[in-house]
Amino acid sequence: MDSYTTLNSIPHPGSQHSPSPQNGSQANRFSKSTPLQELDGAITWRESQAKTRLKVERSIEMLKSIDLPGQSHAIRYLEHLYRRHCKLGTIENARIVVFYFLVFLKTIGCQHLEEISRNDLSAFAEQEQDRGLKPTSVRLKIQTLYAFFRFLEPDNIINPDILARKIKIRLPQSLPKAIAAQDVARLFSVISNTRDRALMLVLLRTGMRIGELLNRMVYDVDFQSRIIKIYEGEKNSIGRVVYLSDDALQVLKEWYNTRNPSKAYLFYGLYGPLGYTAARNLFVKYRNKAGLAHKGYTLHCLRHTFATDLLNAGMRLECLQQLLGHAKIDVTRIYAKLSDQTREEEYFRAMAKIERGSAHGY
Repeated sequence: MDSYTTLNSIPHPGSQHSPSPQNGSQANRFSKSTPLQELDGAITWRESQAKTRLKVERSIEMLKSIDLPGQSHAIRYLEHLYRRHCKLGTIENARIVVFYFLVFLKTIGCQHLEEISRNDLSAFAEQEQDRGLKPTSVRLKIQTLYAFFRFLEPDNIINPDILARKIKIRLPQSLPKAIAAQDVARLFSVISNTRDRALMLVLLRTGMRIGELLNRMVYDVDFQSRIIKIYEGEKNSIGRVVYLSDDALQVLKEWYNTRNPSKAYLFYGLYGPLGYTAARNLFVKYRNKAGLAHKGYTLHCLRHTFATDLLNAGMRLECLQQLLGHAKIDVTRIYAKLSDQTREEEYFRAMAKIERGSAHGY
């Protein structure tokens, strides 16, 4: 039996068959264009940039208020990131990492960035490891600092040896965790709320990152073409299109027919767009209700399950890479280690021959 979840294997609580989506005026609202200013919560690009600029200015003021080595260079770097139209999350991460690195330099008596060495960077990495940070977090901080150093390199501020011999943090080769098909069925059997069911099933059937789905506006969905447009990927800013399966299309239509049409975001809560914490808490609630708490599944496992199911169904890695929005196929290839059914079948076929021909009586 296939290990991926078929369209008909996800039960709807309370009935064996979900009601057919309505036709007519409500269903046709998908293709209508509503003026942006009429949608509650819609944020224009200009407003988003103004918000980012305000936060950058506050970060700069904070840096100016504390005497740190390399303070002026850090301020120039934040302004550089803003001019490059980097995401607010990228700028905030750079501010936090660079700030704490400068604080670290001050504690070890370093007065100028020109004085730092590769050993100082190693000492900072060790300090973060001693604080109990995971290897992935430490590596991200070091990578952020290297980006800062590359910005300073043309001005001959940084010792060339720092960039010539980079510090590498070894990471554990962990596999992505997919949800077993029977557990997917158990999970959806306890989700009766239309919005929550649509949210979870769209994540499962499109492989979108949760932040990408929560940021989708109503007009990003084209129900006639059965696609959702992601204009800018959450991690790498690579835009892409994802597709809606039969069951995801149906439940999304059910949600649309009951949602408030004045809301700009596809999924929303009581006080605005649905946030990541709220979505995560919903998943945990339904996971526990389904008796799956001990399995350790997370909301991101829905994306892993999507990738694993498609590979098990025979999709090529190159196609899956585009659907997942991976910049490099090496990232997508990790799923092949998890879901290579050919390798599994060959192992058991070979092992059966060994067991039949064994004279050792194991």
